[in-house]
Amino acid sequence: MSNTSTGNKGGAPDNAMKSTWAMRALDKVEVIGNKLPDPAIIFFICLVIVWALSALLSNFTYDAIDPRTGQAVVVNNLLTGDSLADFLSRMVKIFTGFAPLGVVLVAMLGVGVAEHSGFISAGLKRMLDSTPKILLTPMVILVAIVSHTATDAGYVLVIPLAGVIFYAMGRHPLAGIAAAFAGVSGGFCANFIPSAIDPLLQSFTQSAAQIIDPNIQVNPLNNWFFNSASTLLVVAIGWYLTDRVIEPRLKDVEVDGDPSEIPKFDELSELQSKALRVSSFVMLLGIIGLIALLIPESSPMRAPDGQLTSFAAPIMQSIVPLIFLLFLLPGVVYGFMSGTYKTTKDMIDSMTNAMQGMSYYIVMAFFCALFIDAFGKSNLGALLAIEGAEWLKTLALPSMITIVGIIFLTAFVNLFVGSSSAKWALLGPIFVPMLMQLGISPDLTQAAYRLGDSSSNIITPLMPYFPLVVIYCQRYVKSTGIGTLLSLMLPFSISILLLWTAFLLIYWGLDIPLGIQASYEYKPG
Repeated sequence: MSNTSTGNKGGAPDNAMKSTWAMRALDKVEVIGNKLPDPAIIFFICLVIVWALSALLSNFTYDAIDPRTGQAVVVNNLLTGDSLADFLSRMVKIFTGFAPLGVVLVAMLGVGVAEHSGFISAGLKRMLDSTPKILLTPMVILVAIVSHTATDAGYVLVIPLAGVIFYAMGRHPLAGIAAAFAGVSGGFCANFIPSAIDPLLQSFTQSAAQIIDPNIQVNPLNNWFFNSASTLLVVAIGWYLTDRVIEPRLKDVEVDGDPSEIPKFDELSELQSKALRVSSFVMLLGIIGLIALLIPESSPMRAPDGQLTSFAAPIMQSIVPLIFLLFLLPGVVYGFMSGTYKTTKDMIDSMTNAMQGMSYYIVMAFFCALFIDAFGKSNLGALLAIEGAEWLKTLALPSMITIVGIIFLTAFVNLFVGSSSAKWALLGPIFVPMLMQLGISPDLTQAAYRLGDSSSNIITPLMPYFPLVVIYCQRYVKSTGIGTLLSLMLPFSISILLLWTAFLLIYWGLDIPLGIQASYEYKPG
């Protein structure tokens, strides 16, 4: 990378980068995206549109057959007096019964303790600190991927920490930041550790699938096997690009940041190290105890027929509480042993802080719940799915082409709407039932969505943490701008999108299970 394009003192990085078609296109994305309403308002607008369409389309008859009833689809008018009265009387129940709301809040209570006590940050530091120099890049990316289990820890801890460690080892700090950003955000759906995002997206998927099949159940870990295998792929892609493409382009870029502003790598104190060892042992004991509980044939966590992975098994219904406990217990132990917590009130304050961080999500969930409920009750979802599926059938496209289309469409929408759950709440009720009509399972549709959602995160300036990553870079190279970061991340984004898509198709072609109780085909009944 030349001095002009990357942001040395004598160059004008942003102007040079904006001269390319890619930068001009991304500038357009930023302008359009900034004009979009907040996601919560988008859901409210969608609710109003559903009401209006239900009133308009209820005046027509349709030939499309509703698979739930075997009768022609009937659009229900939601603007009648009875419908509005029913809506108002159920509003509180619609919100409190919104499955994704409880999933996120319960999981975040435990994760919040682990994060605010310092347990997670200590664990991540130890992993990176003990890594040989030759394996630094893949370990940074792997740690970045694993950090998804702690929500924002990757953005506020792993990315700046990667820059510090690369710099301390004599490597270019921007390469470390780029590698970590690619892992945290570009590899967002890749992880071999289940996290709150898995049951969160599953709950949206199940609600969408029940538009067509009210009895269908989707396992919270329906993409776990694919996500785990994808971890290796994302690490490999990021490792190659960082060491062979990005860092060589940065060799002439001077690190001209103010030394006083460049953060130092603080090693764990003896007390923190001891607290980390004990709390990690507590987490390990918890996992061993859970396995021991599951082994007996008479385990209360098994289904009545003895299965562990069936929907009737309590273990499958306890994924979120288990995430809560497996983060809460070691977080509490670390907090008190390290001195972060002095009293039990400090632990409760951690939970309170975690909930404060979820306040926006709660507001968004309120409008999202109302929209999804109205979309289902109006029967517009069923009509759209059936008619859309019939249109796709007339195109006679192979299933793999359809899935690739979903991936690329999601990656494009992701440039404008950043929230993963908000996008799936909007797209899921359309994609899932439509593809079910084509015989494609909700599990595969969700996997395709998650892939597309991850790949373009790192090239949209509308991603909430994108400006923060620019600031991280400016600590080392003062003139770094949005164009500079985009030029670093474009190779990651394009490579992840194309290679990950190919990986899914090969994975599908080999009929490797996507996850627990997951399938590639949907068969009614």
